[in-house]
Amino acid sequence: MIKRKRITFQRHRETILGYLFIAPVCLGLIIFILGPIIASLFLSFFEWDLFTPPHWVGFKNYVKIIFQDKLFWQSLKVTSFYVGGLVPLQMMIAFLLALFLNVKIKGLSFFRTTFYMPVIVPVFASAIIWLWILNPEFGLANALITKIGLPKLMWLESPRQVIPSLILMSLWRVGQPMIIFLAGLQGVPTQLYEVAEIDGATARSKFFNITVPLMTPLILFNGILGVIWSFQIFTTVYLITDGGPANASLTYILYTYRHAFEWLHIGYASALGWILFLIILGITVLIFKYFGRRVYYLERI
Repeated sequence: MIKRKRITFQRHRETILGYLFIAPVCLGLIIFILGPIIASLFLSFFEWDLFTPPHWVGFKNYVKIIFQDKLFWQSLKVTSFYVGGLVPLQMMIAFLLALFLNVKIKGLSFFRTTFYMPVIVPVFASAIIWLWILNPEFGLANALITKIGLPKLMWLESPRQVIPSLILMSLWRVGQPMIIFLAGLQGVPTQLYEVAEIDGATARSKFFNITVPLMTPLILFNGILGVIWSFQIFTTVYLITDGGPANASLTYILYTYRHAFEWLHIGYASALGWILFLIILGITVLIFKYFGRRVYYLERI
């Protein structure tokens, strides 16, 4: 009886200690993530400038955004163009790099480190580097293209070229999806390739019938993450173009930031945030609906 009481006391003690250990994380989640999410939904139905009491307006913010705000549609168009150009290119380049780094060659660790290094470089440092590279007067990019006989480009100073330039800059951080693809390639059973070789399969046949199907879960995963992250581009645009020239790089999050922290339209900015949430949610659901059924999961015995 005494032994059972000791065991029960020990279990209660471990349970209490467990809750104490996870308490800071749970409190941080509630205070800094869940709390602001709920508060932003509540504030999206108000007009508030931080200094005067909030004024209830109902769905007025949402109606104004959708039917009257031209800059909302401009920012959505710019962001959609950026996402549509970046995500497919990023996926293809990351997959090709992962295939290259999955081959046993000399100096493999050096190449893996080199391709992943831009991911850990601070965004501010990356912005300074790319401002120099894409400078229309003395930048490295124009110096290279003029040597092969092409005219200079305005890059970040041209309304037509600024988004392609931002896409090019973002491709520099392709190491994150690449490392995920690489982990997936290293998990493909070598027995499948060996059996295919015995059956006389070519390298092309093995790639499209073994490698690609087994990588579809990671293709779906990287695609969804790419869409979510790309729709939230802010820091690079804020540091380099600040939405210019002529709002040609006015991304959705930058526009929301201006309403919230420059013009103090807290309710309006909250409504913008929830509209973006619904857009990303809708795109994610569509991706799962139309591409999720084409994902192949290898059953391991």
